[in-house]
Amino acid sequence: MNDTLVTMVAIFIAATLLFVFPLMTIADRNDDIAAQAVQQKTVEFVDKERNVGTIRQADLQEYKEGIGSLGHTFNTELEVKTLDYNVGKKTTWTTSTVVGENVYYSVYTDTIEQQVNGPAGKYTLKEGDIFSVNSTNTDTTIAQSLRNVFYSIAGKGTYQIQGTHAGVVQNNGTN
Repeated sequence: MNDTLVTMVAIFIAATLLFVFPLMTIADRNDDIAAQAVQQKTVEFVDKERNVGTIRQADLQEYKEGIGSLGHTFNTELEVKTLDYNVGKKTTWTTSTVVGENVYYSVYTDTIEQQVNGPAGKYTLKEGDIFSVNSTNTDTTIAQSLRNVFYSIAGKGTYQIQGTHAGVVQNNGTN
C-alpha cells in the first residue's frame, strides 16, 4: 500500500514538472512579448503626439486598436500636465528677475477623450506641457491563472502587461 501511494505521488510530481512548469514558462514568455509590444506602441503614440502638439482622434483610435489586437483588453489612462504660467509677486530672496513660479495642472482621460471625440476631433497641447499614457491589461492572462493555481500570489487588481511613457511636448498644436 505504501509503495502504491509513493508511486502515485511520484507520478503526480513528474507530470507537474513535465507539463505544468513548461506551460507556465511559455505563458510568461507570451506575456513578456505582449508587454514589450504594448510598451513600444505606447512610446510611439506618446512621441508622435507630443512632437505634433495635438492628440488626434484617429491616432488615439489607432493606438487603442493596436494594443487591443494583442488579444487582451486594456485600461488606457491619459494625462496632460498643462503648464500654467503663474504671474505672481517678484521674489526678493532669489533674484529680482523671477516673477512667480510655473505650475502644472492635470487634465485626465475623461476630459481629453471628450475633446478628442468631440467636433474638433483633437486635444491641443502647447510647448512645455507633459503628456503621459499608461495602459494596463484588465483581463487575466494564462500566466496569471497558472500562478493563481500554484502560488496564490496574483490576485484581482494585478496586471501582467503594461505600457507607460511620458514626455514634454515639443511644439504648439494648431488650433
